[in-house]
Amino acid sequence: MVLWWIGNVILLVAVLPVVIYLLNRVLAALERIRAASDNILAGGGALVGELDGLPAALAATDATIGAVSLGAVRYAGSVAKLLPES
Repeated sequence: MVLWWIGNVILLVAVLPVVIYLLNRVLAALERIRAASDNILAGGGALVGELDGLPAALAATDATIGAVSLGAVRYAGSVAKLLPES
């Protein structure tokens, strides 16, 4: 029975402080992660307001791509007529 008491004392004196230290490190890392995720969420919320004009910009880009592709097809057809067939 005395050995059990000695084992319990060793557990309280040696192992428990190590467990508490490791738990404290994990909780500190968790708090840093939570702060970083809150910053990311705030930045994402601010970014949503900047995306209001995106559909109009994409429509203009689509129109430009259509015009450029039409011109490229016409140019390629003209160049094909000028090149000799081999």
